[in-house]
Amino acid sequence: MRMRHFSLRTEKIYLGWMRRFVKFHRQHPRDMGAAEVTAFLSYLATTLRVSASTQNQALQSLLFLYRQVLQVNLPWLDSIVRARKPRHLPVVLSREEVARVFAQLEDHSRLVAGLLYGSGLRLAEALALRVKDVDMIRREITVRDGKGAKDRVTVLPGDLIPPLRQHLEALRRWFDRERRAGAPGVSMPPGLRRKFPLAWQSWPWQYLFPSAALCMDPHYGVTVRHHLHPQTVQRAVKFAVARAGIAKPAGCHTFRHCFATHLLEAGYDIRSVQELLGHSDVRTTMLYTHVLNRGGLAVRSPLDGLDGDGT
Repeated sequence: MRMRHFSLRTEKIYLGWMRRFVKFHRQHPRDMGAAEVTAFLSYLATTLRVSASTQNQALQSLLFLYRQVLQVNLPWLDSIVRARKPRHLPVVLSREEVARVFAQLEDHSRLVAGLLYGSGLRLAEALALRVKDVDMIRREITVRDGKGAKDRVTVLPGDLIPPLRQHLEALRRWFDRERRAGAPGVSMPPGLRRKFPLAWQSWPWQYLFPSAALCMDPHYGVTVRHHLHPQTVQRAVKFAVARAGIAKPAGCHTFRHCFATHLLEAGYDIRSVQELLGHSDVRTTMLYTHVLNRGGLAVRSPLDGLDGDGT
């Protein structure tokens, strides 16, 4: 997986499913075949009742195990029936509801949420931002190695520039204290640590939202500072939604849905929204046309305008 430049998160997920598969049957994978794989996937769907995406994730992990690790040709894996992922409409908040949630957020969580809603970032993309990725003069953000290992450029909202500038000033003072104290630098993408050995302690490569605690870099085996943990922001947003009195199952990713939907409502063309979101297929972006604030399928209900005469 390292040779194929899989992300650390993907590594953990794949290894987790491989371990669960082995523990489920208590046999070595070389001694198992179609029946065991099918039984495991069926157990996930029928007994544990996992979602279709989770079942397919487990299947992809086993495909990698057999084909890439064990180098076993298993043509029967192609014939396994995969569960179809249900097509759910995204949860979208109104602009007034977004403002109510923002009013309940503070400090870093509010700034991160502003990037999710104002720039259409995924939570992992926002937390992985470094100082060099933010251009306040051009009002743009460069997302490095996003979903699908793709880079893209998206908009930086003007209203976010003043608090972001204050955040960077405070971050720079903290950064200077860290360097004077000889503290470890930040984690770096695989390979770049060797190519740019001093970059991990340089200002441009510092995370925009660094973690308060140090951790061990799994790639290099040294102590580093990673970015803020996603659960920190997720918990803050969850509590903010509850305090705002919003009865929708909204979370961090909801802000990205709101970004796309509100842009389409404002009249921006779908191709521009697709580029800002980083979607490979415009059909993914078209999903947001079904949740625009125009009623079901943009149809005006016959009840609207009904007077006392029934006309």
